[in-house]
Amino acid sequence: MLDTYFRGAAISGSGFAVFLATSAVTPTQDSNVKTDVTEIATGDGYSAGGINVNRDSTDFDVLTEDDTNDWALVQIKDIVWTASGGPIPASGNGARWALLTDRNATVGSRLIIAYFDLVSDRTVSDGQSITLQNIECRLTE
Repeated sequence: MLDTYFRGAAISGSGFAVFLATSAVTPTQDSNVKTDVTEIATGDGYSAGGINVNRDSTDFDVLTEDDTNDWALVQIKDIVWTASGGPIPASGNGARWALLTDRNATVGSRLIIAYFDLVSDRTVSDGQSITLQNIECRLTE
């Protein structure tokens, strides 16, 4: 099932996306859609809605399922934003959260699947990168 959901091209829907949010709103289990949090300002190498993640073994590079102990591990490829022409974010607060969503065509209605705490607000200068390396989700039944 895990492989089908994260790597199955036959599943309806075009995949997933990872975007960055500010510390203005802390995501919780009750955060359902992208508009429940505040995305960082766009521009200078960051686009609204974040980076697309496809349903394949390249973008979901590790899937481990343990049916005996009823858990699974999902690892996403490295996600990189490089500031170009100015800082990321282009203005306002830095990135505090990374969120995994579906890739609904209506960006504000994208469903939040998981969120990751970046520990503090992150800002990078022109030419620098924000890299989320080996993002992992541990799923339990």
